[in-house]
Amino acid sequence: MNDFPDLHGLTGANNAPAHGPVVVHVRNAFSPHDGCEPIVLSAPMTVLTYLESNGIDDFAVPTICLINNEPVLRGDWSDRMVADNDICLFVALPAGGGGSGGGSNPLRTVLTVAVMVAATIVTGGVAAFVGGGILGGLAGAAASAAVTIGGMALVNALVPVANNSASRNTSSISTSPTYSLAAQGNTARFGDVVPVQYGRHILFPDYIAPPWAEYSSNEQYLYQTLCLGVGECEIHRTRIDKTDIANFDEITTELVLPGATATLFDTNVITAEEVSGQEAKGTNETGADWVGPFVATAVETVVTSIHIDIVLARGLYYADDNGDLENRTVTWDVEARLIDDDDQPLGSWISLGSESITDATATAIRRSYSYAVSNGRYEVRLERTNDKDLSSRAGNDLQWVGLRSSINGVSSWPGLTVLLVKARATNNLSSRTSRRINVIQTRKLPIWDDVLKVWSAPVATRSIVWAFCDILRAEYGGQLSDDNLLLSELAALDVKLTARGDYCDGIFDSLSSIWDALASVARCGRAVPVQQGALFRLIRDEPLTLPVAMFSTRNIVQGSFSIDFVVPSEETADAVKVGFFNAKTWKGSTELAVLPGGDQDKPATVQLFGITDRDHAQREGQYIAASNVYRRVFVTFQTELEGLLPTYGSLIAVSHDVPRWGVSGDVVTWDASSKTMTLSEPIEHEDGKSYMIGLRTKRGGVGSVVDVASIVSPTEIILDTLPDFEPYTGAASERTIFAFGEGENWSQLARVIKVVPRNNTALVEITAVLEDSRVHVN
Repeated sequence: MNDFPDLHGLTGANNAPAHGPVVVHVRNAFSPHDGCEPIVLSAPMTVLTYLESNGIDDFAVPTICLINNEPVLRGDWSDRMVADNDICLFVALPAGGGGSGGGSNPLRTVLTVAVMVAATIVTGGVAAFVGGGILGGLAGAAASAAVTIGGMALVNALVPVANNSASRNTSSISTSPTYSLAAQGNTARFGDVVPVQYGRHILFPDYIAPPWAEYSSNEQYLYQTLCLGVGECEIHRTRIDKTDIANFDEITTELVLPGATATLFDTNVITAEEVSGQEAKGTNETGADWVGPFVATAVETVVTSIHIDIVLARGLYYADDNGDLENRTVTWDVEARLIDDDDQPLGSWISLGSESITDATATAIRRSYSYAVSNGRYEVRLERTNDKDLSSRAGNDLQWVGLRSSINGVSSWPGLTVLLVKARATNNLSSRTSRRINVIQTRKLPIWDDVLKVWSAPVATRSIVWAFCDILRAEYGGQLSDDNLLLSELAALDVKLTARGDYCDGIFDSLSSIWDALASVARCGRAVPVQQGALFRLIRDEPLTLPVAMFSTRNIVQGSFSIDFVVPSEETADAVKVGFFNAKTWKGSTELAVLPGGDQDKPATVQLFGITDRDHAQREGQYIAASNVYRRVFVTFQTELEGLLPTYGSLIAVSHDVPRWGVSGDVVTWDASSKTMTLSEPIEHEDGKSYMIGLRTKRGGVGSVVDVASIVSPTEIILDTLPDFEPYTGAASERTIFAFGEGENWSQLARVIKVVPRNNTALVEITAVLEDSRVHVN
């Protein structure tokens, strides 16, 4: 399915087949019908012309434009026409939770939020508000755009789950040398991204320099320069396919740490692919001549030495009448000539060497020769200089099988760890297995010491928190300073996640935005990245007990309170099938998470990056399934500037008479000696039931939640204990606000998912999802 509703072919009133240009402003992605009215333009015009004609210079919040399902960049607004039958949407992006700052993908953000109102749309909520027509058609199209995972609708308000088709892990899985079994192996991905690893993982390293081979003592040696990624890692195992590399006596390795110099072999060798076994004919053969010339290197390279490989595949001998082998000899010349970047000669041919081999053997002879040259770019040729013995008893065929050049280049890689592998060709090594070198390693990262207030030297860690910090602080990441991080808060979260066994073990080996990387890492810890001004936080969805703010009929703007119920439909998933990369097998695995007593007829499939442990996958699957079942009610209201107190994920208390979430009002009088309180609003109660009252502090938070000992009258109660602050009942400022109700239902607890200041007013709009303790299943 499409990421957005297919807006083509919508019908107008009475199913008319066409309509003029239509513009729709979706100001609240959580409630798209809220204040959403279609504007039918009098004539086609550009996006910019429409905005200017309506006095819109800019938008108060980040906003994207879509025309007929296609995003339109701001740079194209002056040229892009909104034509007849076009529908132009301006969608305001939600803040927090993966949608603001840090280069987040706005399309994914809109999708994440759209799922929250899917049921309202499906059941005709939008059409009910607008009465059909063009926007009614839009509502019908939006109904098909409910984000689904594996074909089943899945709701998770606080920690959105990426659409399976758009998840970080699967969007580039076909080309990932880590997550695609078909692509696993050592390859040259020159110009592609350098892998960034966090935690413990397997890596099939890419070539950071071209592999090359040579002959020595009639043995062939393969030289491979492999990049183990950014930074430094603790290497646990180095393997050829599934076998430890230490089992291969013919292999020698060198680990080159960031900034160190390679010494095992020359890493700046280029092989000319054109030379691949051409025969050098004897002077007595038809067609005897120079073989070549072949250009040794690409343009704009400087050669310092030239190397050739020759092979006598049948050996070098003459078999006499007794079957004994007699000596035979082959001789040849090698010449080179300087050329420019247009392959034009810059001088005459120079002799690199006149070579000769004499032997009596039927074993193949393989030799490599090296020649120092003055710096430059060269073409090379080879010619046999003696007759070939044409007898069937003789073996003296000469083949030119390789041409290489050493060039000026680097043998040190700042910021990268490199593995050098020198392998002698044997029966143990095939051409395939030689390209199956892999390492199992753990990334080293600095860790914040919150006591000493310093960063440690890099140490091996699987921490979600320190991976999050590295993305923001690193040169290849956000390049931010410590001032942009709440390090004490992050250090405390790291202790909590480590105790749970929640880690991030993943590799970014394809292009990703910083914000997407932060979201992927955070998701391993059931968290989301949130930017607040210049600060970046990691907000985890976990049980919270004390609301940071209380909102009631006293401080909720009249008429602004609304509730959205996301009603389960036939498409709603009843279980979650979690896809993860299993550290036991280093292959993709799945884990089915079913709530106790729940069904598993319609599981939704999610792919979780960075999780490599089955128990961790099960925990997250249970959490996602519980969120899908128990967090389906959303509340939106406006308040004054106290609405800026909570942030994304904050726990708030909401008391309102419409849904009967307790009774709220002011504390009129308070007598501490008798613990007697007079209320501005009458309360209802039943004998035999226990009641509680919550009191709001001057700072807007909930200071005390106290048991009610007795109810004297509908407006007078006696508390069981003294509150932890003195309720204010004077006239100089706002009196203490209360919320009263039965037991824990003295108010409705909710988790904030959106805080938006309203334009040109002192009002703030809050959207929250009702909290349910059953979400926190583990």
